Amino acid sequence: MRKLINYFIRFEVAVNVVIMAFVIFGIIGVLNMKSSFFPLQESRIINISIAYPGSAPEEIEEGIILKIEDNLKGLEGIDRVTSTARESGGSITVEIERGEDIDAMLTEVKNAVDQVPNFPGGMEPLVVSKQEFVRETINFAVSGENVPLSTLKRISQQIENDLRLLDGVSQISISGFPEEEIEIAVSENDLLAYNLTFEQVAQAVRNSNILSTGGTIKTEAEDYLIRANNRAYYADALNDIVLKSNATGEIVRLGDIATVRDQFSETPNALYFNGNVAVNVSISNTNSEDLLSQQIRSMNISKNLTRRIAMSSWTL
Repeated sequence: MRKLINYFIRFEVAVNVVIMAFVIFGIIGVLNMKSSFFPLQESRIINISIAYPGSAPEEIEEGIILKIEDNLKGLEGIDRVTSTARESGGSITVEIERGEDIDAMLTEVKNAVDQVPNFPGGMEPLVVSKQEFVRETINFAVSGENVPLSTLKRISQQIENDLRLLDGVSQISISGFPEEEIEIAVSENDLLAYNLTFEQVAQAVRNSNILSTGGTIKTEAEDYLIRANNRAYYADALNDIVLKSNATGEIVRLGDIATVRDQFSETPNALYFNGNVAVNVSISNTNSEDLLSQQIRSMNISKNLTRRIAMSSWTL
């Protein structure tokens, strides 16, 4: 130690270089350091999601799960495989051994699934994904006195869009409201007046609300995609569906015999804040995202949006 001190006394430049190196590397370390409420840990779980509408659990197990498990048996680095079969679907959880590269194992599992010779017809494509560990960063409610739930949902979606523009913010979820649906209330008297049946109305709505592809047309210059895109997502677009027409040119539309409106489903899913209906916005972070920066950016976005909402005229 005495020799080291004597060396630094004689060579002052070396001392300055060492101090500057400590400062520079310290600043770099602080800037690259990720903060988290809980200790970070790498994922060791790979999920395989199965969707087979209308099938029984026995069909899922015999026709899909057992075949995938047979192909997974030959892979090295797998610690445990857990499978679940249920009606119309199932799942397979693959837990890899500690120290294995999760991304490399994900590729191996995908290759093993693709090597299954045949799956039942009607099964949807399998989804093979790595389970990401997420931790809650910030959680806040969007609420107001006598504000309709539809308006709160619209505001929360605007908050979500603004938050997704920020670097390092990817996991955002909105809850506190049921699924939206379109209600078509048909009048029996109007059906009789226009000589229509309920089945004819349902078939007309079904035929007019489609989203389908019909192949491609290849030419020397370019390829053309044939596609029927006539799907409506709001009630106003369904009012103009033609139900019936005659030789005189008279047209009966859906809006003439039915009341079409947007509404929430009857599934009980409500959130209240201070006695008022509210929508919850939850932001989470992954291992590659910083907790503190997400909190600061999210709070700034929320404050700015609150000012914009207060200064604008929202239709409540």
